[in-house]
Amino acid sequence: MKRAHLLIVCLALVLTAGAAMASNSWLQKGTDALKSLGGGDETTAVSGAGAQLPLADVVAGLKEALTLGSGDVVQQLGQTDGFYKDSHIHIPLPGKLATVKSALDKVGMGSFADDLELKLNRAAEAATPKARELFLNAISQMTFEDARQILNGPEDAATQYFRKTMSPDLAEAMAPVVDDSLAQVGAVQSYDRMMGKYADLPLVPDVKANLTDHVVDKGMDGIFHYMAKEEAAIRTNPVNRTTDLLKKVFQ
Repeated sequence: MKRAHLLIVCLALVLTAGAAMASNSWLQKGTDALKSLGGGDETTAVSGAGAQLPLADVVAGLKEALTLGSGDVVQQLGQTDGFYKDSHIHIPLPGKLATVKSALDKVGMGSFADDLELKLNRAAEAATPKARELFLNAISQMTFEDARQILNGPEDAATQYFRKTMSPDLAEAMAPVVDDSLAQVGAVQSYDRMMGKYADLPLVPDVKANLTDHVVDKGMDGIFHYMAKEEAAIRTNPVNRTTDLLKKVFQ
């Protein structure tokens, strides 16, 4: 991701809980600081870059960092070639169509399968912006305890939170967009042409695939893949203090 990762701001609030803390890593310092908070509530103060900051600011900083980070992910994947030219999340043909592609490749008509594969990725790119509002909703509903668990959790704790809270709504929101996109980018027509050529071949098994379900599933996998990468890097990389709140914690 091009933007410097922002969630480290929130971690820094607990990571700098005191110079006297003997530890070898920022993440370990954060864990120790959170444990020391015990049953603290949102008014409990923690040290941040020499200043006492309420935990409410920690939570606000976390939400702000996640808002910016998720926005970056959606922007990256929701543009042309966001999926298609990214080897990590490129959407292949559904597994059931592997037989079709193989058969067409043998008779020099593999371009029909390649065209369909391109258009499946285009449909995912068109549907990805729908995730933006759902990320914002999930972040706004995040409780103090959710934030504590994320800060004290594994490197993909925020991504796990998003998967748990967003997946059903995200699949529901993306499905009609994918349906429309499949038609608009010509994927349905490509599928029909490909299957027509395949059906003309002798002695081939009958094959069918649900393109919408496939694109929705793979599209969600791609979104959460990059949220996890963003989060893991955020926990170790420096941060650009680009907002008043994020600057505040380092003053």
